[in-house]
Amino acid sequence: MTNLDKVIDQLNFLIDASGNYVQNDTWSLLGRAADDPVVLCNRLEAAVERAARPNSTYVKQLDDARRRAQPHRLRVVRNVALGLRDDLVAGWVESVVELVHADTYRDYLEMAEGLLSKNYKDAAAVIAGTSLEVHVRALCVKNNVPTTVAGRPKKADTMNTDLKRASVYDGLQQKEVTAWMDLRNKAAHGNYGDYDRDQVRRLIDGVENFMRKFPA
Repeated sequence: MTNLDKVIDQLNFLIDASGNYVQNDTWSLLGRAADDPVVLCNRLEAAVERAARPNSTYVKQLDDARRRAQPHRLRVVRNVALGLRDDLVAGWVESVVELVHADTYRDYLEMAEGLLSKNYKDAAAVIAGTSLEVHVRALCVKNNVPTTVAGRPKKADTMNTDLKRASVYDGLQQKEVTAWMDLRNKAAHGNYGDYDRDQVRRLIDGVENFMRKFPA
């Protein structure tokens, strides 16, 4: 099951679970069971936020719904979730690109994991580092940060600096990315004695967490 399938399944479950309250106009504030309407409303809001881009129409509609009192809030949130779910299924939502990227990068990182498990640390470092560079470029595209200068592709270090300047992430994250890129460059240029297997292990884990925290 892909990341997209999981998101759609979550939305389907919560949409179905909240259907009775919306259709039958029943409402209760007693208890906080998993099917309590207040809990369902909160879970629907969280699901929409996970699936949609931060500045999308869905999130803006969600912000509007939060100004409403219950039970109208649940009705509006459910309608937002329905629209998002249908657009995800149809492939019309830009965040689908992020989900596809996540699946693709996961495949490459799994390849790096397999190589490392067989003690091919150098090949593992190159693959993980290349995935990082591609992801950094995709982050630039997502955040309208230029990826070329004078018609030539920017270097990964330059894009990393530009992403920090654009406040996509902070200086600490920039330094981590710089360190990962440095390890990748050592592997790519044959400086195999400048790093060890544990450092490659941390590279793979770090890149995976970075991609999850900053999807592109």
